[in-house]
Amino acid sequence: MNARLDALYKEKIRTALQKELGLTNVMQVPRITKIVLNTGVKESVNDSKVLNVVKDIIDKIAGQSSVKTKARVSIAGFKLREGALIGVMVTLRGKRMYAFLDKLIHLALPCVRDFQGVTTSMDGRGNYNLGIKDWMIFPEVDYDIVDHSRGLNISIQTTATTDDHARALLKQFNMPFKAVKSS
Repeated sequence: MNARLDALYKEKIRTALQKELGLTNVMQVPRITKIVLNTGVKESVNDSKVLNVVKDIIDKIAGQSSVKTKARVSIAGFKLREGALIGVMVTLRGKRMYAFLDKLIHLALPCVRDFQGVTTSMDGRGNYNLGIKDWMIFPEVDYDIVDHSRGLNISIQTTATTDDHARALLKQFNMPFKAVKSS
């Protein structure tokens, strides 16, 4: 498995971020700890076979086995019972995490039609969430197997203490953020 971004972080990005952020210790430099892919499948309430197809596709996108998620509470309006299988998620760490991030930044996001960049909003604690409207942008998704396109939530967790440090870290990885308009 080629983790090109892992080597890039250790050789160049870490020292560049230390200088840019004015940090005294190299251990203070923010790093990515994990990436979580998550998708909900509302059709799985009526047909459990749909969830197996979605799980296979998420496995191919992530490069490792995913798990099916269960409903925590019952919601009568959605015909949802507690414990029913309603989604798929996978947590990536280490080399697989860097390989997925490389694929996301350099292969998948440029395939989005009329792509202007991703939002720069963070959660206030240095973590970044990205919503993908159509998972067909990933090269592993076979158009013949998929019945219709689905969305995907990508959550990138960092050790950054502020949003500015996390944004600087992701910029060093060439995350295509939207250009800020000056007034």
